[in-house]
Amino acid sequence: MAYKLLSSFSRQLLGVLLPCVLCAAGHAQAQIDHSSMASASSTKPLVCEGFGLNCANAATPFLTEDGTLLLAWTSGGKVSVAQSSDLGGMFMPPIVVAEHGKALDAGSDARPQIVSDSRGNVFLAYAFFKDGNWNAQINTVRSSDGGISFTAPAPLIKNGSSERFPSIVIGPDNTLFLAWIDKRLIADAKGSGNTQLGGSIAYSFSNDVGKTFQPEKIANDNSCECCRIGSTIDPKGGVAIVYRAIFSGGIRDHATQLINKSSSGEIHRVSKDEWRTDACPHHGPSIAVSSTGKIHVAWFTQGSARSGVFYANSSNQGETYSRPARIGAEQENVSRPYLLALDKSIWLVWKAFNGVKTSVYLKQSSDDGTTWSQPALISQTSAYSDHPLLISNGSEVFLSWLTRADGYQLIKLGGK
Repeated sequence: MAYKLLSSFSRQLLGVLLPCVLCAAGHAQAQIDHSSMASASSTKPLVCEGFGLNCANAATPFLTEDGTLLLAWTSGGKVSVAQSSDLGGMFMPPIVVAEHGKALDAGSDARPQIVSDSRGNVFLAYAFFKDGNWNAQINTVRSSDGGISFTAPAPLIKNGSSERFPSIVIGPDNTLFLAWIDKRLIADAKGSGNTQLGGSIAYSFSNDVGKTFQPEKIANDNSCECCRIGSTIDPKGGVAIVYRAIFSGGIRDHATQLINKSSSGEIHRVSKDEWRTDACPHHGPSIAVSSTGKIHVAWFTQGSARSGVFYANSSNQGETYSRPARIGAEQENVSRPYLLALDKSIWLVWKAFNGVKTSVYLKQSSDDGTTWSQPALISQTSAYSDHPLLISNGSEVFLSWLTRADGYQLIKLGGK
C-alpha cells in the first residue's frame, strides 16, 4: 500500500495523515488514519480536540467542473474548507472560513453547505446559535478564486428571527438556490400571544453565486424545526425539495414541492405515516429527480402507520407517490438514507448499525426506480460516522463518508 504524505504544515492543520488507497475492487478511496478511536459499540462522536478533519462530525463534498473535490467541515467550533485535485488522495492545507466556538450549529442534521459554479466561484453557508433558545443565524462566505481565499462571513438575513439547516444546490446555468428552516412566523405568532409549533420553509435564488439574493419567500408555513431539507435540481427546470412538514393535528410527515423563481409550487404529501410528535427527530429526508422528471424520495419516520426508513417515487410531479418500500430489513437499525439521480440511474445508500459496526449499503436502479439491485455492502466502521452522502461528476457516482475511526472516504460506486 503506497501512502502520499502531506507536508508537516498540512498534517498539523488537518490533524491527520491522508493516504491514497486503491482498493482491489476498483474503488478509489481516500482514508484518514487516527491516533484514537471510539469503542467498537459507540455511534456517538468522541470529544476531540482541534479543528482538523479528524475531529469533524460532519463533512460536505462538492465536485467542481474541473474535477476538484471541495470539502467543508465543522470541528472545534470552526468551519474549514480544503480541496483535492485527485479525489481525496491528497488535500491542500485547509482554510478556516469562520469561527464561533460552542455556538456553531454542528448537530446531527446540521452541516456546512458548499457549491461552486462553472467559473470557479465558491459559495458556502452554515449556521450558528445566537442565544440559548436555539435561535440561529445563517452566515455565508464566498470565494472568487476557486476556494483559495474567502470573504468574511456575512448574515444571509439581517435581523432575522432564526434560520437553520441551509440546503444549497446550483443549476447548470449557475443559478444558486438556498432553502432553510425559518422562524419568523413563529416569532410573529408568539409576539401576538399565540403558540405555533415548528418552523417554516424559506428559500431564495441568487444569480451571482451568493453576492446578492432575491427577496426570500416562504414555501410552507408549517415545517419541523430541526430536520434538514433535501433539495436537488429538477432537470425539467427549477428545484425539487423534500422536508418534514407539520400537518393538521401535529402530524410530522414529509412533503415535496417544485420551486422556480416565480412559484413555490403545490405542497404534496409523500405518505401518510401519521407521526404525531412534538419532539425533534433530527433526521431529515433525501430527494433526487431523474432526467424524466420522476421524483425519488427517502425518509425516516416513527408514525403509527409505518415506522422505519422508506423509499417512494412519483411520476406526476409529486401529486401522488408509490407505496412506500422499506429500506433495509425491518429488524435492522437503519438510518440516514441518501439518493442521487444520474440520468435514469438512481443510487440509494443508507447506514445500518448492528450493535458493533456501522455499515453503508447501496442499492442501484438503472430503470428509474422500477427495479433495484440487491443491497451491497460498501464500507464499515467501528465508531462514530457522519451521514453517507452521494456526489457525481456527471458521469460517475461517489460515496462520501466521514468516519472517526477510519477517516474520510471517497469511494467510486459506478457511473452511467
